Amino acid sequence: MRIRIVTIFPELFGGFLTTSLVGRAREKGLLEITVHDLREWTQDRHRSVDDEPYGGGGGMVMTAPPWLAALADVRAEAPSTWRVLMSPQGARLDEKKVRELATRGDLTLLCGRYEGIDERVLVAGVDEEISIGDYVLSGGELAAMVVVEAVSRQIPGVVGLADSVEKDSFRSGLLDHPHYTRPPVVEGMAVPEVLLSGDHAAIERWRALAALRATWAKRPDLLATATLSREQQKELARLRSEASAREESSKSEETSGSPSETDGV
Repeated sequence: MRIRIVTIFPELFGGFLTTSLVGRAREKGLLEITVHDLREWTQDRHRSVDDEPYGGGGGMVMTAPPWLAALADVRAEAPSTWRVLMSPQGARLDEKKVRELATRGDLTLLCGRYEGIDERVLVAGVDEEISIGDYVLSGGELAAMVVVEAVSRQIPGVVGLADSVEKDSFRSGLLDHPHYTRPPVVEGMAVPEVLLSGDHAAIERWRALAALRATWAKRPDLLATATLSREQQKELARLRSEASAREESSKSEETSGSPSETDGV
């Protein structure tokens, strides 16, 4: 897979691109990443990339000419590249979007700064805007790293065990199950016995139900679209029933504990 990154701070990517999975994927030739300095496409002696916004207001806006020149060169080299602007206004990055991006084969990630990029760049040169969350960063560089890290995991051979990717959180619509390793007891806390049993069928059953319980406790919103086995559906019904019973009990205690209209008379 080929990924190009356009930024005014290429030095931010040095360590990231040479370590861990991404670094090894590049060494193996599974992932080709190049980082380009937007200032290479400026025309003035100051290598300016921003200016005051029309209409007034605070902050600066990245000017269109350098971006359009950069994108024209990128398109000339790779006509089919998918041009993505990292932006808080974009579609939310999730597992489905990551897998979609991985199928593109060739990505160009654009890292904006300041108050944003001249809108004409989006109209003329951007295929898609992507956000990594509902918050604002100083620039798109960290967001681009997130995209690279997530997409690289989808490339065959990047992750040592393909099974690890298939069982990642969100792959089935649920969070991942809890993980344990040696020693078996830490400060009185023991590893669940089933994981030490050697019974692989029982372990898989435990993990499936544990993943459901983790999702119920941490991200119940995911359950609306998750694909559940029959056993997981039964467990979810039990969890909901218990939650409903606790809520009713709490309401009952509040009612019985409140003073009546005649108290104190």
